Amino acid sequence: MGMDLRVVPAEEWWDRGSHDGERDLGLMVTDFLETGGGGSGGAAPGDSWCSSDSDSGFPDPSYLSDKIQFLKYSMPQHETEVLSAVRSLMLTIKEKDLHSVKSGTCNVSCIRFYLAKLLRLSGYDAAVCSARWQGGGKVPGGDNEYIDIILSDTVVGQDDRLIVDIDFRSHFEIARAVDSYQRIMESLPVVYVGTVARLNQFLQVMVDAAKFSLKQNSMPLPPWRSLNYLQSKWHSPHKRHLGPISQEGLGMFSPGLHRQCAENLKRLQFALHAEQEAERFMRRRVVLAAGSNPRE
Repeated sequence: MGMDLRVVPAEEWWDRGSHDGERDLGLMVTDFLETGGGGSGGAAPGDSWCSSDSDSGFPDPSYLSDKIQFLKYSMPQHETEVLSAVRSLMLTIKEKDLHSVKSGTCNVSCIRFYLAKLLRLSGYDAAVCSARWQGGGKVPGGDNEYIDIILSDTVVGQDDRLIVDIDFRSHFEIARAVDSYQRIMESLPVVYVGTVARLNQFLQVMVDAAKFSLKQNSMPLPPWRSLNYLQSKWHSPHKRHLGPISQEGLGMFSPGLHRQCAENLKRLQFALHAEQEAERFMRRRVVLAAGSNPRE
């Protein structure tokens, strides 16, 4: 989409003015709720903060669910191998391992930095990426943190950048979700590993699913659920970190925050185990089905 994915010096964007992503989004949420999604100041419908829905309808939830399955299992071999490594390393992390990581807040940061360290020890060029973007137009400002892996291809002389998001489903939780949306969200990979291009396809499916779900409850799509906002999380300029980001004024690592990080680790590992069990069950069914059909 022509967006800048380069690594930029932190001072070029962390210190741009006094913009605060959380405050920006908070004000937008308040405005959205108070105006019923119609924007403030009597804006025309075309200028509304919410995304307009077409009267032509939405993709069928079963189609969206099938699309998720296709995107999950149509990975190239090298991405499948990286996903397998990420999953295996995630499941080896223990709560005590996180004591060595000192980050300011527990938004799964501890796990990201420790996993990136394990990936580097396994030979991958992995780092934690911190991204922040300014709000503008219909896109609220915000920030995001994820892991990336740079794979060097000596044959074609070009690097391949893979995104690793260890809590992928959390980006798509919506209020009062209908059952079909909940099923689609729970069918997403627990950990996303892949290119930005394939990530964009997941995002488009989830935006369509969110529109369908919200429409059932007569609710418009808020700006923080829009495709542009979701893309900003991984498309925005970022800085790669090999160690925890220094945050002044936060002091030493808080045991309370660490407990929250440990709970996040248990939650993600449980979801990974469940996902792998579901995949093993599906493979057994495929094998049994194939064995019951005589060769032509």
